[in-house]
Amino acid sequence: MTVRVKCPAFLSRGLAAIWLAIALSGIAAGVSVPLADGFDFPCGKPNGAGYYIARGVRLVSPIHYGEDWDGRGGGDTDLGDPIYSMGDGVVTWAYDVHKGWGNVVIIRHAYRDPATQEIKFCDSLYGHLLEIWVKVGQQVKRGQQIGRMGSNNGMYPAHLHFEVRHNINVGMLRDNFPRTFETWAVPSQFINRYRRLNREWKSQPVPTGTYPEYEGFKGL
Repeated sequence: MTVRVKCPAFLSRGLAAIWLAIALSGIAAGVSVPLADGFDFPCGKPNGAGYYIARGVRLVSPIHYGEDWDGRGGGDTDLGDPIYSMGDGVVTWAYDVHKGWGNVVIIRHAYRDPATQEIKFCDSLYGHLLEIWVKVGQQVKRGQQIGRMGSNNGMYPAHLHFEVRHNINVGMLRDNFPRTFETWAVPSQFINRYRRLNREWKSQPVPTGTYPEYEGFKGL
């Protein structure tokens, strides 16, 4: 299968060359993951029991690219609750990026769309975590705990900011990509659509290193 990596249009020619080299080096590294056999909710696994979506996706002003998941107990009663990977995949980001984010984990998933039989990739993002329990390059399973629910060091009431992206180039630079549903998924709708997929035992090569540099990242 040919993997096509589209360079973000906002980068200068010089930066684009560097970005493309990094992306291609990730592909060449031959990272392979099992195709996801379905997806579960990131809190109250597997069905989101005890949680609700306090704020949903909105691609017009005021922009909100994901879903905010809160515990039904209210306030910070959900602070420290376990957060789980929505599906099998590989961790491509696991850092404290400061600013309004705090601890963020991004996981890349490969899955076969049953409607077209095409192998597709998506990223799931888990933001404002109290703790990160995984590292970049680690393979994870559906329902594996990847961290604990946080509040970005008290900036917000405790909740999980949860995104699913069809475009695997976004990383942390969300505002530089089209505000369309070709880029962004509604996470709960995506999970419900692909809740159960056929198990395939052959691993799938996935591109990594596809994120442009994020100036809010201080490095760890």
